[in-house]
Amino acid sequence: MLDIKFIRQNPDQVKEGCRKKQIKVDIDRLLEIDKKRKELLLALEDIRAQKNKANDEIKQIHDKKEKEVVILKMREMDQGNDRLEVEFKEVDAEFQGLLRSIPNLPLEGVPEGKDDRENKVIRTVGERTQFDFTPQDYLELGQSLDLIDTERAGKTSGSRFGFLKNEAALLEFAIVNLAMETAAQHGFIPVVPPVLLKPEMMEGMGYVERGGEEIYFLEKDNLYLIGTSEQMIGPMHADEIFDEKNLPKRYIGFSSCFRREAGSYGKDTRGILRVHQFDKVEMFSFCLPENSIKEHQLLLSIEEELMGKLKLPYHVLQICGGDLGDPAAAKYDVEAWLPSQEKYRETHSTSNCTDYQARRLNIRYRKKDGSLEFVHTLNGTAFAIGRTLIAILENCQQKDGSIKVPEALQKYVSFKEIRRDRSS
Repeated sequence: MLDIKFIRQNPDQVKEGCRKKQIKVDIDRLLEIDKKRKELLLALEDIRAQKNKANDEIKQIHDKKEKEVVILKMREMDQGNDRLEVEFKEVDAEFQGLLRSIPNLPLEGVPEGKDDRENKVIRTVGERTQFDFTPQDYLELGQSLDLIDTERAGKTSGSRFGFLKNEAALLEFAIVNLAMETAAQHGFIPVVPPVLLKPEMMEGMGYVERGGEEIYFLEKDNLYLIGTSEQMIGPMHADEIFDEKNLPKRYIGFSSCFRREAGSYGKDTRGILRVHQFDKVEMFSFCLPENSIKEHQLLLSIEEELMGKLKLPYHVLQICGGDLGDPAAAKYDVEAWLPSQEKYRETHSTSNCTDYQARRLNIRYRKKDGSLEFVHTLNGTAFAIGRTLIAILENCQQKDGSIKVPEALQKYVSFKEIRRDRSS
């Protein structure tokens, strides 16, 4: 969330940031409630001070009637205190709700735009794959090579699920290994996180106020299923203080992820492009505020490095204000070329969340002068594995229906091609 002091001093800037994100928040009402909240706090403090003074007076009074008069006044103050506390709780609840509903403000340079149609292509890398035969789409290839089974997954689990089988299952772990090894070279610590998260931690990451309909919630257990490893890695350091010398602190996590895909009915219902459960390798960084823009570029460069190792054609998008989620101040997407669709589809994203999540989770660092400041948090997809497999199948298919395995993955598996006839 934003610092209320910043909002008080810069209301027009906050309003403009909300406008760029296409989010309506009543900033004037927040400031009005903030003023009332401060007045109530002062009144409560004044009553407490009067009660403390009265307590001291009682100790000095020996006359019974005089003491009863002071005690009566204290009871009246208690009644006034109770009324003020009830009013304060109501006002504070509205204040906290409004404050938490304000999204992170877009950084300077984020393009204007209402939705994903106005995201800006900033570079295209690699030639779009061309074939001298009619290419198949990934699901046709996956089914003919017995790599993807959505029919049986539908039987066991319902729509938007799939089994990965045979070489596809082995390639998943090859992709994980490639991501882990590459990120480790940049100082990332590998981690396999839990996938169940406490509500206060999910709220701290800033995904509940808007977008909560995407999240699976286990009401009986009061736990959320994570939609990406970043939602778990960020809260790892909740209520902790880093030493400045230990930043940046970088992690790379592998986990299964779960999303309802609310509002996406009719979109990509066929196959495994948009599913309820998928696996992902995600980078996360805690860094100094002055370094977060540079750190963001590092995450993007690693994503592009990984795409380069797989030799997949892609482009990079700078995300416009209206397509930024609540926590993100700036974001880039990497999209791989899919020949069957004749368009690029997202395989990676990376966001700079500045101090928005750290402030909600109370994650700070101690500066050399001893003062405390909130860290900046960033996240970046190393690989969305299912979508990466889709891009590999489509771009690396051969005329005979086989798939050539990217050289960067071959050292992790015992095959260089995937063929129908596995005995050859």
